[in-house]
Amino acid sequence: MSRRAAVKTPRAGAAARRGAVARRTKETDVAVELRLEPGEAAISTGLPFFDHMLDQISRHGGMALTVRAKGDLQVDAHHTVEDVGIGLGEALRQALEDKAGLARYGHAVVPLDEALVEAVVDLSGRPHLTFNAKLPSGKKFIGGYDVDLTQDFLQALVNHARICVHVNVRYGRNLHHVVEAIFKATARALRAATAREGTALPSTKGTL
Repeated sequence: MSRRAAVKTPRAGAAARRGAVARRTKETDVAVELRLEPGEAAISTGLPFFDHMLDQISRHGGMALTVRAKGDLQVDAHHTVEDVGIGLGEALRQALEDKAGLARYGHAVVPLDEALVEAVVDLSGRPHLTFNAKLPSGKKFIGGYDVDLTQDFLQALVNHARICVHVNVRYGRNLHHVVEAIFKATARALRAATAREGTALPSTKGTL
């Protein structure tokens, strides 16, 4: 994990439902901007399959998303993928603000041909990831993307967004299909959780 402190842009207002983060370390240079409304995706991380997965988050998450990342890919993709997860999580936390009027909970079950993945989201303010994903054996890489980084990306996202996410891969044979369904299901669950449902804070505690 990168250890140098993040450099972040100022927090946007709650009404805007926007977040923006710039994070530079000795290993990566990452910039993320998002709006919690449908919009275009502009993604460039140096990892084509990962770009494709982030585009799924934008499209199925109902958010406009820009991600620019340069990392030490000559060493490994881990720093880049994890730090994008950190940036996306921080930007999402900014966009959510105090969570007043949001649904809070989201659930999605997404098929992709023979694969089926379930994702559940709680905008709880408490970071937690349960990742029940026995991926198909044999193949480990999709292009230059190490599929093990999927869990690391989601862990960074939940840690910095301060949300709870459960992912359950019910079954699947094709590794590409399984990983893509994980991203799509997580995005769909986030879209449901961040939907507006009035003005009240969705908690009996008075805070999230």
